[in-house]
Amino acid sequence: MTLGPMLSIVIVNWKTCEPLRSCLASIEQNPPHTPYEVIVVDNDSNDGSAEMVSSYFSWVKLICPGSNIGYACGNNLGISNASGQFVLTLNPDTVFEDASIESALDSLRENKSFGALSIKLLSKNEETQSSVRGFPTIVNVFAAWVKLDKLFPASILGSYSLPCFDYQSTGPAPQPMGTFLLFRREALETVGDPGRPFDERFPIFFNEVDLLYRMSKAGWPCMYLHSAHVVHLHGASTRQVRKSMIWESHKSLLRYFDKHVKGGLRLALPFVSAVVLVHALIKARGYDPGFRP
Repeated sequence: MTLGPMLSIVIVNWKTCEPLRSCLASIEQNPPHTPYEVIVVDNDSNDGSAEMVSSYFSWVKLICPGSNIGYACGNNLGISNASGQFVLTLNPDTVFEDASIESALDSLRENKSFGALSIKLLSKNEETQSSVRGFPTIVNVFAAWVKLDKLFPASILGSYSLPCFDYQSTGPAPQPMGTFLLFRREALETVGDPGRPFDERFPIFFNEVDLLYRMSKAGWPCMYLHSAHVVHLHGASTRQVRKSMIWESHKSLLRYFDKHVKGGLRLALPFVSAVVLVHALIKARGYDPGFRP
């Protein structure tokens, strides 16, 4: 009897043909021992990405929705076509140098109280990237914007940017970047449809933050494994439309607050919205409507 894949690797791609080629080649050169599948969702890249995958990586399951449906929807589409008990959502601008995928899978198998796992992200210069944050609140986000997190890193003011996080130790990690997130499907089942776990109201940003927050509240926290790593080129897709992505990030932050802020703090949301939108206007040097599917 042929066993199906235990691990499903889902990669959502948009106009990153060459980074995607390097990513897939690195998986092929450093494959997990565990039976696995790779699913690429190409969001209408128009840069030859889909043709490249078909031509050079015929073992990859390629899904082309026909338009840019966004990161959250793309991941949901990939996951709904995945059959693994573990699901790795992976950015295309990543390269593996060793057996870190298998190491991550072994660690999540062993640590049964965790629902997700991330690993160390390295730059091309082998420097460790700051990739783990706390869950955003009105207080800690504004503290990070005005640099109070640097002055009081161990206080609530530093609880979003986590400047004291130890990247040389393995342990709990509230919400790592979505670059590499390995999920236990059993945990995804506790927060909704395991085939569509990402909230598509967050098309590009904060979708993994929202998902990890919901999982944490359901008793499935995330962990960080320092002994495994992946090289991350960082923002290969989003920097192509930087102004639009700045606005989309800020708008998604407001969506996150609207979804998760409770009680009397909701009275502050109109003021918070005004401040966040002004911050976006200054940072982007002008207005942009953000992501449009």
